Amino acid sequence: MLYAVIMAGGSGTRFWPASRKLRPKQLLALSSGSNTMIQATSERLGGLVPVDRQLILTNEVLIDPIGEQLPGLPKSNLIGEPAKRDTAPCIGLAASLIAARDPEAIMAVMPSDHVIGTDEQFCADLKAAERLVEEDPTRIVTFGIKPTYPAESFGYIQRGAKLGEGLENAFDVEKFREKPDRETAEQYVQSGDFYWNSGIFLWKASTILKALEANQPEMFDHIKVISEAIGSPDYDAVLDREFKAIKGTSIDYAVMENYDNVAVIEAGFTWDDVGSWQSLGRLHSADDRGNTSVGDHVSIDTSGSIVFGESDHTIVTIGIEDLIVVHTKDATLVAPKSAEERVREAVKLLEETGRVDRL
Repeated sequence: MLYAVIMAGGSGTRFWPASRKLRPKQLLALSSGSNTMIQATSERLGGLVPVDRQLILTNEVLIDPIGEQLPGLPKSNLIGEPAKRDTAPCIGLAASLIAARDPEAIMAVMPSDHVIGTDEQFCADLKAAERLVEEDPTRIVTFGIKPTYPAESFGYIQRGAKLGEGLENAFDVEKFREKPDRETAEQYVQSGDFYWNSGIFLWKASTILKALEANQPEMFDHIKVISEAIGSPDYDAVLDREFKAIKGTSIDYAVMENYDNVAVIEAGFTWDDVGSWQSLGRLHSADDRGNTSVGDHVSIDTSGSIVFGESDHTIVTIGIEDLIVVHTKDATLVAPKSAEERVREAVKLLEETGRVDRL
């Protein structure tokens, strides 16, 4: 049976001041439509994976805010991680919980903050991946995004041979590649053999647990102790103790780069990881001067800018170019688009100076 794991523990600091500790990026409505990103992720699974087989793993402090946004999700399916430990421990914990319910379960794993279209194509690709795993239970499947430009901010997947007849969009994985420099990224795109790494996976729960045991034995020892406590009165205390003791790392480093039976499906769906404020330019239509506006924006002699505000507040810009302007009820950000990565510096500075009320 197919389960889905939605990873929702990110803090989304690059989207400050809209993104806050109790309302990070995944709880914001950044794309078109009224759904927040996590609502869209859950809804996207539709009839393929009903909510009783969707598990959401997140920061403990986000349990209540996420529960409010997804009232149909069983409370037992909303899992608070005692500490931030990256994706490999998160996935190991989820796999152990799913395996306890169904030892033969297949699980799809995805972030909560990607924009994907269409939902129907996404589910069709998940079904194709599920068939690949059913054919070979030791197989791990990931989804590659055909690159549209030489991105330096994404990891890449180098594809190998086609898996077989009738599988035109499925390949063996030759190698995972780290984020490249510009020249290398251009070579990847020109070759036609590389995909952006979507961070979306599908495998048997038992397979990923065995892979963690083989490649990350120290981490797996803690996951095993947690697994053995599932259903016991001591479970919460064991989870807190053992999970905090794990040395965190990504699933790419922990397993994917070392596993010898990985397939990649060339995704038929569109994908955007919505990594920064400039992503809004890809998600919303721009005016004739290249401005992307979310909220009530009055533009005078303004070009190439991103403007985001709450609906009950009017933002007027005059004579500006290539700026990011974000207004919330208690904080405002103004920055050149070229400096958007420095938003994290602002968050760090506010924390260091005790302005936690703005975080």
